[in-house]
Amino acid sequence: MTAHSQRAAQQTGGHPDKQADKQPGGPLARQLVDHMGAITRERIQAVALENAARNLAAIRNGNSLRELRKQTLGHGDKAIVLAAGPSLKRQQVAKQLKAAAYRGAIIATESSMLYCLRHDIVPDLVITVDPHAKRIVRWFGDTALTQADLDADDYFTRQDMDRSFADELRANEEIIALLDRYGKRMRIAVSSSAAPEVVQRATETGMDVYWWNPMYDDPDCDDSITRQLFETNRLPCVNAGGNVGTAAWMMAHAVLGKQQVAVTGMDFGYYAETPYLNTQYYYEAVALVGEERLDEIFTHIFNPHMQQWFYTDPAYLWYRECFLQLVADAQCTTYNCTEGGILFGEHIEFAPLQKFLDRE
Repeated sequence: MTAHSQRAAQQTGGHPDKQADKQPGGPLARQLVDHMGAITRERIQAVALENAARNLAAIRNGNSLRELRKQTLGHGDKAIVLAAGPSLKRQQVAKQLKAAAYRGAIIATESSMLYCLRHDIVPDLVITVDPHAKRIVRWFGDTALTQADLDADDYFTRQDMDRSFADELRANEEIIALLDRYGKRMRIAVSSSAAPEVVQRATETGMDVYWWNPMYDDPDCDDSITRQLFETNRLPCVNAGGNVGTAAWMMAHAVLGKQQVAVTGMDFGYYAETPYLNTQYYYEAVALVGEERLDEIFTHIFNPHMQQWFYTDPAYLWYRECFLQLVADAQCTTYNCTEGGILFGEHIEFAPLQKFLDRE
């Protein structure tokens, strides 16, 4: 039994061959998950609303997400979401799509855009929502990137998401060239919370921009920030589930009306051999609880479909729980074709991507 599976057995109160509890995680992990909505709002809400104010002129001169409802993206009622989790490359999603001559809609998170374009796959729609000024623009190619920026933030080089970022300056030049080449062929749903630097890159590469608001709270509440934002910019409000992958899935069925939606690369967690340092929210986790308590907040979950253990952090565990709530009310059939990770449960058909591609 590995160290990961030993900890997992302790956390789930049984042998690692047993299914994890419906609400997995130890006491500290659960405490953080239960407060993750508030933690996230405290971390990003102020900058997101500031970005929305700075983007107001571009929003008023641009297209609303409503306009996408009038367009047909892809053939038929299928859509495939490509998120940038570690399984995207492990399962060779691009190779499978090309071999199947897939003609349905392809919706990519901005973080998987490079993967798509490297394989000559041009997404029908790209989604971006995160308000970070320096990190998210890197997925579009940062024309102002300096060595000082790289020295100040190791976000890309230490993660499991895209190892090609180890040579960051070279990768940045490649992305700039690819976006300059393919930008005019892509639509992008840009959240009002997006950094103006992201908006500028999307615009200057010729991407067809459609605007929307993420939901920050219940718009029916008297003091709702979401309602105030809507009254300011009049954009549709979308429950993004806290992350860009869920936002992409939501767009597929709620905006584009696709009835069969598959998600890929949506691990919401990490393979057992991944060091904690290589996880997305490592520094945030250390800041919250200290390095000595990391074992208490990383939760190990057994995936019965894969017969394999994965582990996750409180942020991704919260994303998972949000998704499971949203999928219960979705007007589509949802297939998780990630073939890895922790996203499984009622209302989700966990299946190999090939099975989805073979469906009529």
